[in-house]
Amino acid sequence: MASLAPAPALTRLAGTILRQFISLLAIAVVVAAWIGGQALAQGAPQTVSIMKVDPATVATGFRSSKIVGSSVVNEANETVGAVDDLIVTPNEKAPYAVLSVGGFLGMGTKYVVVPFGSLQMQDKKIVLPGATKDALTALPEFKYNS
Repeated sequence: MASLAPAPALTRLAGTILRQFISLLAIAVVVAAWIGGQALAQGAPQTVSIMKVDPATVATGFRSSKIVGSSVVNEANETVGAVDDLIVTPNEKAPYAVLSVGGFLGMGTKYVVVPFGSLQMQDKKIVLPGATKDALTALPEFKYNS
């Protein structure tokens, strides 16, 4: 009766292939660990400052996605511009509002910047006290870097 066991040459070949595979896998692990270790070693150690924030208080705030695109009015409820963007400066961490003023249907529009703190949220409106179209168009023009 014939044996179902594989031929000795086939067993040796399978063992050799398995040993080569394990060796290549071990080399790949060592190389990945070495590359990963170098990436972590680059630069200065980083620290993260964590501050406890009350989520309920934050939830009463205004989402930037709802502010951008909104009209800006003055105390007389006259539209003086629209919020085009919100920018946080890298050094001061102070937010600024980029307003589009002047123009008609996007033609001749000028961008100006005002501190976000100068805007007031009143009855779901964004109010810039003391603003007029002329006063805003007289501000220096803002241009995006990229």
